[in-house]
Amino acid sequence: MEKINESKALVIVDVQYDFLPGGALAVSEGDEIIPVINELQEKFDLIIATQDWHPESHQSFASSHLGKTPGDLIDLHGLDQILWPDHCVHYTKGAQFAAELNQTSWDSIFQKGKNPEVDSYSGFFDNARRGDTGLGDYLQSKGVKQVYIVGLAQDYCVKFTALDSQSLGFETYLVTDATRPVNLSEKDGDLALNEMKTAGIHLIESGEL
Repeated sequence: MEKINESKALVIVDVQYDFLPGGALAVSEGDEIIPVINELQEKFDLIIATQDWHPESHQSFASSHLGKTPGDLIDLHGLDQILWPDHCVHYTKGAQFAAELNQTSWDSIFQKGKNPEVDSYSGFFDNARRGDTGLGDYLQSKGVKQVYIVGLAQDYCVKFTALDSQSLGFETYLVTDATRPVNLSEKDGDLALNEMKTAGIHLIESGEL
């Protein structure tokens, strides 16, 4: 299979057990994107993965707030914060990448969500944009001009990773059949696609590569 040139990178967002069916924060049909991602990887020389990697008692967890339940909205140090079930706690099975996901050609893994005081949807920055994972500098150091994004979940970590990629000057593509939304509200996935498109992100299907 012909590979895309080295100025392009594939970023695989959070394909971890807790986001797959049966996981703590399951994305419906999340497992169906894995074969698509595996096939896509054969086209890229530079492949990066992001990994949600939370400490126990992360402040984005509903269990960290007395009387709160997942889905509640709070103010967390000045930021609106949706509270989640405990998920992707570091060193647990739920934080591991899916075994079916081909990891043999990955160049690097960037972990996020390690600061217990702020959530981190994007693979580039935390939600306050104070913490930087180093992903942007890494891609720039590799001469990357175009970033192709896949993974979970479309309406949160994928969306914010794509928006940050675009804001940093990378020409950004979302591969729509290689992502799925968590859809806390029924239209969240569609709204996320519209937001990304409005920001100048290209929405493509894997067959177009």
